[in-house]
Amino acid sequence: MKAEKMLEKIKDTASWLENKTGGFKPEILMITGSGLSNAVPELFNKKIISYSQIPGFVKTTVSGHTGELWLGETADKTKMAVMRGRFHYYEGHDMSFISYPIRLLNYMGAQKIIVTAAVGSLRKKIIPGDIVILRDQINLMFSNPLIGNYHPKFGEMFVDMNNPYDPVTISKAQKICSKLKIKAHKGVYLAVSGPAYETASEVKMYASLGGDVAGMSVVPEVITARQLKMKVLGLAWISNFATGISKKEFDHSLVLKLGEAAGSKIKKIIEALLKEKAF
Repeated sequence: MKAEKMLEKIKDTASWLENKTGGFKPEILMITGSGLSNAVPELFNKKIISYSQIPGFVKTTVSGHTGELWLGETADKTKMAVMRGRFHYYEGHDMSFISYPIRLLNYMGAQKIIVTAAVGSLRKKIIPGDIVILRDQINLMFSNPLIGNYHPKFGEMFVDMNNPYDPVTISKAQKICSKLKIKAHKGVYLAVSGPAYETASEVKMYASLGGDVAGMSVVPEVITARQLKMKVLGLAWISNFATGISKKEFDHSLVLKLGEAAGSKIKKIIEALLKEKAF
């Protein structure tokens, strides 16, 4: 989607949402990943809007991604927008489209973003069920959401990706996990296009490149957020070992089931960060 057209759509959609919600202006945007339906902090005065209603949005096609925008206030009065379901490159969307909802919610007021995801572990020491606080990323999707849609309203063309995930927030999240006795690692997210899972040979290569976990999302969202100079927190959970590390075959329905326990952990981490004004 070209930048001028996207900016006009953002303005139209923002106006529609403001009319629908009485002028709601989010401070934080959260995007939920597979199996993380219960990772969202408790929201008060919540409004739920289906993606099918929102101008410019499309329906999600992935199981576990509900396709709803939640708007409300947390217990500490933080105004939050929650995307219950994300858009993926492998669904056939133009890569630039993935930047659309992030730019929209930023235009409406969000200066911070929390990205969550289910990921495969590339390391034997990071086991299914563990939480990974993302510290960096590797883009092997062979595309970028910023290609062909530059506009100064979205930020600089050449985006500084040093510390894409906020180091201060990472440190605070680690301390909270220790306090709550939640097993968590710091890790590098390696993004591939999907939707096929990786081969054993690919997994070996990804680990040798420095990846700790592999997934099919997150990175385009974070690149977009950093262009907008949003503060980013990334929380992932290990749904499985990547191919070759474990002999078990993948089952997306199992991913969703395992995510219930992981979601409750992520919810506690986010609520603690907000309560302590740490994000």
